[in-house]
Amino acid sequence: MEEAEVPLEDLQERVHHTAEHSEEAWISWVALSTAILAVLAAIAGLLSGKHANEAMMSQIEASDQWSYYQAKSIKASVLDAKMSLATVVDEKDRAKAMRYEEEQSEIKSEAERKQTKARANFHRHEVYARGVTMFQIAIAIAAISALTKKRRFWLVSLVFGAVGCVFLILGAIAH
Repeated sequence: MEEAEVPLEDLQERVHHTAEHSEEAWISWVALSTAILAVLAAIAGLLSGKHANEAMMSQIEASDQWSYYQAKSIKASVLDAKMSLATVVDEKDRAKAMRYEEEQSEIKSEAERKQTKARANFHRHEVYARGVTMFQIAIAIAAISALTKKRRFWLVSLVFGAVGCVFLILGAIAH
């Protein structure tokens, strides 16, 4: 699960160029804030990718466990059919059936645990991905602010950056 990346380097270069050649001091703050937002976007992007990979790995492991569970279930069914057809049930078969039942219970709980872990990681991935999106929007609006020399766009950019920070924090504290 790879995130679509929006190339923002060109926008950042334009903002920095505008800040260097501008008479207005606040444009330098716009350039600084876009650099900070870019770093936060990179961090959120890395964390989003990490949790997407973890979710995928946990889901694969859960699928493996469910396949193992099915194999044990088939063995148990075959053994059950054998015991139901037999006139005298062998104690070994009865012990094997009990063992299969216990193993199935353990395998099922492990598969469910791995599925829960996959869901949790995917949720964190989504939260971080939303943060990346907010940071990218903030950087784009900051660039518009520097290019149009309108401070209100920069303030809107800071609001989007703050929302991105909220998503970054929510992703960090999510379980």
